[in-house]
Amino acid sequence: MLKKKTMINTDYVMPKDNYGKNIWKFLANEMKPKGKFLTPFNIISIPIMILGLVLIVIRFWKGIGSITNLTQEVPWGLWIGFDVVTGVAFAGGAYVITFIVYILNVKKYHSIVRVTVLNGFLAYVFYAGALLLDLGRPWNVVNPIIGNGFGTSSVLFLVAWHFLLYMFAQLIEFSPAVAEWLGAKRAHKILSGMTIAAVIFGITLSTLHQSGLGALYLMAKDKIHPLWYSEFIPILFFVSSIFAGLSLVILEGSISQKVFFTQISDKNHKSHSSIVVGLAKICGVTMFVYFFLQVIVIVHGQHWNLLNTPMGYWYLTEMFGFVLFPMLLFIYSYRRNSSLVAMIAAVIAMLGVIINRLNVTVIGYRWDAVTHYYPSWMEIVVTLAVIFTEIWIFRWVINRMPVLRESPSWAKNNK
Repeated sequence: MLKKKTMINTDYVMPKDNYGKNIWKFLANEMKPKGKFLTPFNIISIPIMILGLVLIVIRFWKGIGSITNLTQEVPWGLWIGFDVVTGVAFAGGAYVITFIVYILNVKKYHSIVRVTVLNGFLAYVFYAGALLLDLGRPWNVVNPIIGNGFGTSSVLFLVAWHFLLYMFAQLIEFSPAVAEWLGAKRAHKILSGMTIAAVIFGITLSTLHQSGLGALYLMAKDKIHPLWYSEFIPILFFVSSIFAGLSLVILEGSISQKVFFTQISDKNHKSHSSIVVGLAKICGVTMFVYFFLQVIVIVHGQHWNLLNTPMGYWYLTEMFGFVLFPMLLFIYSYRRNSSLVAMIAAVIAMLGVIINRLNVTVIGYRWDAVTHYYPSWMEIVVTLAVIFTEIWIFRWVINRMPVLRESPSWAKNNK
């Protein structure tokens, strides 16, 4: 039960004018830790982040083969399959929520726009970093962007540009919060005026590259198991990114209600359950579309005989256990107005997305090879270190900028 009146965090002091010498003093003060330091999360995450940093140094010092199990036959492993392909799907909540709020003008979800965009922006930045880890020659990362050796009509060229431009679009979408934090009124007015254009541009880019990631695997027809390969992979990737991103929004929002409760107003506390149930409805409908498309793919591909195989059993587990089941839970949560059931459904749906993306990129990739790829413990540690670092920065921003808390009065009148 929430208290009748929530105490808003008073540690945050909006500077009146930081365009002078006080800006450095202000920033130095903001770098100081806030709250308890020896929390369970910090105790667990800090050693993993330190070990991950050491392993990253070794990776760039001795080469990618020094800490990974990647080979010439399997050049893409956990860092691509999970950190990039799966992570980008979970970042899909940003383009969905901004579309609902700014394009459809549904004000009900306005209170979660900033935190969703922040999560999406950080996800793209860190997954771009994870991509650099996976490149044997990271300094050649500019090649797909300039079309060198690929051509401007290649899928990789399009994905690279969509990825890069969408990060800038999200930065512009979130920039008013940074301006409010710094007390930059003039900059805030300019950046707020750019928001709608950035949202429209960002939604277009995001829908393209969500499907574009799937299009990359169209070139691996002979390497991906037939149950997970089809010419409809781009569409399936796009549709799954909708409920994947919203499932993360539901889970993250529920956790934030507990962790950052001092920064959330009574009004937003009370509206949380309604928001979660509304998102559950969207997830349920989208998962029905996704499940229906998967059935069409099976019928179209005529792969019925493959269902009675070990890989077929695994495929049916994914479809019924991690798509159909959470879909029914989402529908039930909406009909019963239960945010708890919606959160449970969100967790299961997220696991399903992880399983599906790994089935396409790792488990079902070269499934018939004599020697199978398994990520090394060092690859797993680096992945965890990337995730924990992202959470640390997310928490730092939340504790200092008006993301969950209300914007200052001058900002509301400055739009």
